[in-house]
Amino acid sequence: MKSALAQRLRCGSFTVVLVCAFHSGAQAEPIPVHHVEGTVHGFLVLRTEEGRVLAVGDLSQVVRDEKVTSRLLFRFKDGSVDDETTVFSQGGTFQLITNRHIQKGPSFPHPVDLSIDARSGQVTVRSTGKDGKEVTTEHFDLPPDLVNGLILSIAKNIRPDTPETKVSMIVVTPKPRLVKLAVSPRGEEPFSLVGSPRKAMRYEIKIELGGVPGVVAPLIGKQPPKVQIWIAGGQAPAFVREEGPRYEGGPIWSIQLASPVWPDLPRSVF
Repeated sequence: MKSALAQRLRCGSFTVVLVCAFHSGAQAEPIPVHHVEGTVHGFLVLRTEEGRVLAVGDLSQVVRDEKVTSRLLFRFKDGSVDDETTVFSQGGTFQLITNRHIQKGPSFPHPVDLSIDARSGQVTVRSTGKDGKEVTTEHFDLPPDLVNGLILSIAKNIRPDTPETKVSMIVVTPKPRLVKLAVSPRGEEPFSLVGSPRKAMRYEIKIELGGVPGVVAPLIGKQPPKVQIWIAGGQAPAFVREEGPRYEGGPIWSIQLASPVWPDLPRSVF
């Protein structure tokens, strides 16, 4: 009985751990745009809890009118790839248009290729299992608060005095399923920038398990860990760090900004 329930609760992956759940009937509202996204190319590093570097990442964004195309790409030392491309609009609220997320290679026990067309409601999952490749396509009545590929943008636009913000996400279970995320600010925490003290707001993301999975998961040790995101506030909020698993049952990994190192320049301390 226990193993059967555990099997039913197995899920795929995204920027946060993916889990099986039933979609909440609560009203879905898109997140207002307080800080418009612009053209960006940032450098990231993905590490283990012990600090070992697993992958180097690039976050690139281009803007045309109110439409933004964002790509987050991690290349792992073992040859694995975590590649997510998101197209969204930001005309007053954040609205997902399309999202594609690919995870493959030795670092991902269950490789997956997830595609979402938010306007048509078509969701396609291409996975590779023991029996070869499998393609699953389903139609959803997708809510306006869908945040696949938008977690970092959403976190930068949540007011620190808002107790909780609920948004929706498509996950892989291995079939696509709609779930809820609860995002809550947990106070400012210190960090330093070349020795200069700064502070960042920590946001906690809880994956809500509805229905039977929500009751059973804690009993069989399948309650998903919470994901943490740190945002430096001010007039131009900036992502600082993310911590959590990137696939179901995976280890806790940390994503942080990376700084270029020039071999002919000494490292400075503020």
